Amino acid sequence: MDMLRIGILGIVGILLAVQLKGTKPEYSVYISIATSLVIFFYAARRLEIIIQAIQTIQSFISVHSAYIGTLVKIIGITYISEFSSAICKDAGHATIASQIEVFSKLAILAVSMPILLALLETINGFLAA
Repeated sequence: MDMLRIGILGIVGILLAVQLKGTKPEYSVYISIATSLVIFFYAARRLEIIIQAIQTIQSFISVHSAYIGTLVKIIGITYISEFSSAICKDAGHATIASQIEVFSKLAILAVSMPILLALLETINGFLAA
């Protein structure tokens, strides 16, 4: 049911934006951004469910909490970068959108670097033994 609401909201937002694009292009961008923000905040509430599920999984198996935190950070970086990149593309600024995407990839790499180093240390421990 929620997906139906979001789908209808998106379609109505796009129809309004397309209708106003010919007369007031700046209003078209504003409607697109407003619709995207409503959907963004609605989806952000759903992230709470995902975080609870990850915590439940963590209680079943012993996973270091830093790894779970890193996973949540990566999900957040991905979601925010996709959202902001899409808004920039809709506004006609593809160059800025691609720079956001590049930065997000570098940010994900930087956030995941401790996990990569721990994995390499584990592999090195197996090879040294």
